[in-house]
Amino acid sequence: MKNIFLLGFAIVLITSCESNVKERYTQQSPEIETYKKVISDYENQNWEALASHYADTAKVLNNVTEDDATSVSEMITINKEDASIFNSWGFIDKESEYEMVITDENQTWVNFWSVWEGTLKENNKTYTIPAHITARFVDGKIVRELGYWDISKIVADMMQLKEKANQEAMKDSTMNAKTSMKEE
Repeated sequence: MKNIFLLGFAIVLITSCESNVKERYTQQSPEIETYKKVISDYENQNWEALASHYADTAKVLNNVTEDDATSVSEMITINKEDASIFNSWGFIDKESEYEMVITDENQTWVNFWSVWEGTLKENNKTYTIPAHITARFVDGKIVRELGYWDISKIVADMMQLKEKANQEAMKDSTMNAKTSMKEE
């Protein structure tokens, strides 16, 4: 009888401890649902809705260190400029993964991995770039976001396109000068 009582007490103790433990890792949470809205707003260029998911003091560190962090309004300005040079852009749904973790310091972070795809207007070339973004949430708002991806292929192609345009402009300028000299 004593053993049954101790076994029952142990079960009650273990289950009560487990119910007080907050889940530290999940793939389903309100924060993940919010971040899915962030991604959708980015893809649809719905900048006002995008900004609503961030705290007023949020810092955004996309491919930069702390010293070069931007505000949400600066991030949106950059995104608008980027959007103007692409015919289309977005993340590939089947390549997208979300997870939420609670750190030892009790911070809530949502991690997002995906593959971004965009078609540059100037050369109609489609770029496929793996990306990772992690966002810290406090009271349902993003207070810090860090993003990592490699845009070197896009930058290299844009530099080549600019160089080609400069060469063509110089060629046209030289031709116009020769034509002008012949007419004199």
